[in-house]
Amino acid sequence: MSQLKSILLAIELATRRRDEAAKALASAKRTQGYSLGQMEQLQGYAKDTDDRFIGSTTVVLSAELIRHHYQFVERLQQAIGLQTGVLDSSKRQVEQAEKVLLEAEFRLAGLNHVLKTRQVALQLIQKRREQRITDEFASMQHARTAAQALSGETR
Repeated sequence: MSQLKSILLAIELATRRRDEAAKALASAKRTQGYSLGQMEQLQGYAKDTDDRFIGSTTVVLSAELIRHHYQFVERLQQAIGLQTGVLDSSKRQVEQAEKVLLEAEFRLAGLNHVLKTRQVALQLIQKRREQRITDEFASMQHARTAAQALSGETR
């Protein structure tokens, strides 16, 4: 067992890192979801504003009111543009977190494979040791039996 302590410690550390990577991915996905929700709100608000403005064509609008509307729509479009950048950034963060998690999972799987290989090797060594002891015992028994037969002793 002492021969496996280092690999078990490495597996424990790799498991913690994998779990941390999974938490980071979940956090990045939550952030992406919030960003997407905010984008949908901005786009919905812009659409509602345009619909209200277009629907009010029966009312005569002053040039000042039209100018304010266009300024407001322009600000909304700027906000949507900024939010697009936020969405792109959150997408990159999710992709990076997925990559880190995948690497952590590969590392953990590799360490588990090494552990299994070492366990098999140790079991093989133990079986050989036991077989050698059994063979030595049988050899000694045979030698005793042969010696007793030569000396004429019987039990």
